[in-house]
Amino acid sequence: MGFSPRKTNLVLYVTTRLDDIKRLAKLSKLKYGVSCLYVKTLDDIDRELLKKVVRASVAEVRRRYPS
Repeated sequence: MGFSPRKTNLVLYVTTRLDDIKRLAKLSKLKYGVSCLYVKTLDDIDRELLKKVVRASVAEVRRRYPS
């Protein structure tokens, strides 16, 4: 999970399935790319669903790169 505050929005970088990102976009005010979520403010996003997407992203990275 990565985070970058930018002039026009906040960018959250995730490594998860695009389906999870699309589901989050339907329930929140955000735009998305392949692995980026673009949010104006954190109030624009469903935080519980964001937590699920973050957990899925972490699980995916751990699955790909076990320690």
